[in-house]
This record gives sequence, structure tokens and C-alpha cells, in this order.
Amino acid sequence: RKRFAFEEVFALQVVMQKRRLALLSEKALPVAVDRTALADFIASFPFPATKAQMRAIETIVSDFEKPHPMLRLLEGDVGSGKTAVAAATAYLVATSKPSSRIAGTLQVAYLCPTEILAKQHFSTFVSYFKDHPIPIGLITGSECRKFPSRVRYEESAKLSKPAFKKMVANGEIPIVIGTHALIEKSLSFKYFAYAIIDEQHRFGTMHRQKLATKGEIAPHLLSMTATPIPRTLALTIYGDLDLTLLDEMPAGRKSVITEVLGPKERERAYERVRAELSAGHQAYVICPRIDEPDPQKELALQAKSVKAEAARLAREVFKDAEIDILHSKMKPSEKENVMKRYENGEIDILVATSVVEVGVNVPNATVILIEGAERFGLAQLHQLRGRVLRSTHQSYCFALPESFGEATRNRMKALTTAKNGFELAEYDLALRGAGELGGGKQWGVSDIAMEALKNIKLVEAARSEAATLVAVDPELKKHPALALRASLADRQMHLE
Repeated sequence: RKRFAFEEVFALQVVMQKRRLALLSEKALPVAVDRTALADFIASFPFPATKAQMRAIETIVSDFEKPHPMLRLLEGDVGSGKTAVAAATAYLVATSKPSSRIAGTLQVAYLCPTEILAKQHFSTFVSYFKDHPIPIGLITGSECRKFPSRVRYEESAKLSKPAFKKMVANGEIPIVIGTHALIEKSLSFKYFAYAIIDEQHRFGTMHRQKLATKGEIAPHLLSMTATPIPRTLALTIYGDLDLTLLDEMPAGRKSVITEVLGPKERERAYERVRAELSAGHQAYVICPRIDEPDPQKELALQAKSVKAEAARLAREVFKDAEIDILHSKMKPSEKENVMKRYENGEIDILVATSVVEVGVNVPNATVILIEGAERFGLAQLHQLRGRVLRSTHQSYCFALPESFGEATRNRMKALTTAKNGFELAEYDLALRGAGELGGGKQWGVSDIAMEALKNIKLVEAARSEAATLVAVDPELKKHPALALRASLADRQMHLE
């Protein structure tokens, strides 16, 4: 078993090392590193940077000074300040002039998985850059905006798509934030030097390559994720990337008080929600489904649904509260409208599916109830809990599982005791095996190899052996059987 496990992990590592070697042989646009200007920029943040953020920024900056493109994965718990690291490093690139030109600067593309998130990062970037005259653009399926607007400096202006694309192609917008619209063929950059990809696992390798091959010269690549990935898995799946951890929270953040409640103790959670609402705060209620199950189908999941639960809460539990819903089947404009009203404090309780797990940032929300908690993975529960970790208020998370088997009890216990996402991810790996981590067996790796991924020594050995081999024989000409095995592993491993 050990021998076969090694072979699988080794084949994957060979694929990754070949990919890495190919990318490292490419040229990157040289970034002019001005550490004094960078320090001034970081000092203008609305909060002091943590040591971990400073370390991450320094690592990325020293990658910029190398002649080949950076390939880095930045892992940080929810709320550890990845966006600030992205902004600081983007600032350096956006203030660098291309070596052959007098006018124009290098360009940054920041790719987000959802429109809600792209808009949020756009407004965060605008707040970081407001004292630094660097234009920032936003492109999503529904609109294009540019900051600053000609009329009022502190605002952004709407542009037509053609006008926006023309400005990007001319190099007039150094930082472009967007959704999949960034990857369209019709959007071309003039001096594309730095790609930042948020929640990397939502974008397949293809997207990564598409974004990376916008020009003849490969951009530096920073992938960011708040989904804690156990180290062995990260070394395998993102074996072509260097790993940086943000393992420190900003000062003043209190940890979320997490409780697991049985069906009879539900009222305790409602009491806490009432107390938070009366203090002027807001709440989330997360449900596993959007609609009620079809009674005609015997095996339909009898899990709470967003629509029915929102109606029930409004009718029976929180009669005076303003309640609204958010789920993936709503139109982008509807979602956005709901989010805007929630951010502005017009909605007290947002009943939603796990669509809010990624990056939704409402500091005034201080309590979250997760219905059917056993239906979510630990990493997902941790992400959801992170929604109420956005301010210095004390916040609360109540997990309300419907069934209490032994496995559920163990997982819920881990949720309440783990100090951070990384600890939780390692625990999830030990409990459920890696196959379920990252959502199903989609990596085309056998159970034997999945077991092997719990063994860091084996993974590291396979990685260093693969690196040594690929360095000597990049095309695997002397190892035809291994070349075949590696191409099979490459086809099977879809990171879409």
C-alpha cells in the first residue's frame, strides 16, 4: 500500500514540478521595488499591519526581485488581512514603470469568484488607495467602474464596457478588479505584470493559465485562500506554488464564541439573536437548502430551507425584525440589492445558503445560526463562522445539527475547540479522510493516495524526488513509463 501510495503522490508531484519548471523558465516584467514608498503606503492603512502581514509582503516583494514569475499561495484564516497584503503588493506593481517606456505603469489583475466579492474588494481598494493617485477599475458581468471619477475624486464612475476595455488596453488603469469578465479574450492589458486570484480553488487551472497568458510575458501570480488546506494537501495539489501562511489575527479581534445546541436548546440561540438585535447588531441564519423538499420525492433531504425558514422566523420568532433572504438562484441584481441593504443595516436578519461563506464583509453582524450544521464540512462551517469575525465586538456562532450521531458529535466538538482554521483542516483530514476535503472525490486520486496525504514525510519525500528528477530530465525522455503515468495523473487531476 505504501509503495502504491508513493507512486500516486510521486506522479502528481512530477506533474506539478514540470508545470513549475515551465513557468520558472519564463520571464517576468521587472517590478521596481521601492521599499520606502511601500512602507509609507502600509502606514496609511486604517489599521497597523500584523507581523504575519509584513512577513508575507516581504516574501512577495523579494519574489518580485527575481527574474522569473512568482508562483505563490497565500493561506490565511478568515479576517487575517489577505486583502491588505494584496493591496500593498499591488501598489508596488502599479507604481512601477515598464523598463522600455516613459509613460504608463505595470498592471495588476485581481480575479474574484463572485460579483459581490469583486465589488467589495473594489471598495476596500478604493479606501486603501484614496490618498495615492492610482486609478482602479472594476469589471463584472453587469458593469464597469473606474476610480477616481473625473467629476468627484472620492467617487468611482460608471463606464461603458468598450471605453473601459480601451483604457485597460492603453495601460491607463493599473489595477483591475473583476469576476470572470477579466478573463474574456476581448480584454487585453498593456503591461500585465501581476495576477491575484482570490479563493483560488474556485478557479480551475485553466482560468489560472488563461489569466496568466494574457501577454507574451508571464505575470507574477498570487493565489489567496481562506479555506484552510492541510499542509500535505497544499504541497500536493498546489505543488507548483510556494506557500505563505498568514497565521496571526489583527489586534483587538475577539474569537467567536461557538456553541452546539440540540433541538430543545434552540431558544437559547434565539435569545442571543434578540439581545444582539436590540444592541443594534445584525444576524445571519444559514440553511442547507433554498426551497422546501418536494413531498413527492421520498428521499428528498428533509433539511431546513431558506424560504420556509425565513417565513417561519418572521411569523413566529422575530416578529418585529426585518428579515430577508439570499441564495444562489437569485439574479445578480437581486443579490446585490439584498447585500447592499444588509450592509446599510436595513435588514436585521439575513437568511441565506452557504453562498455567504466567501468573503461577505458586514462588520455589524455579530451572530450566526447554522441550521443542519452536520451537512456542512468543517472548513465550510469555519468559513461561515468567519462572517461574524469582522469587528472588535464579541460575536457568537450557534451550530444547530439535526442529527447527533457520533461522527457529528466529534466534528461539532472540533468546531468548538479548534483555535484556527488550520487546526480544523488537519482535524477534518484525520476524521473524514482527504477525499471529502475540497468537496468530493474530484481530484482523481485513489483512496490509497488520499490516505497517504495524511503523511507529511511521504509527501515531502515524493516532492523532493520529483523536483530532483524533473530538474535533470524535464521532458522525462529517460523515463517513458513515468512520463505516461504522469500524463495520466495530470488528466485525472481536475482542479476545476
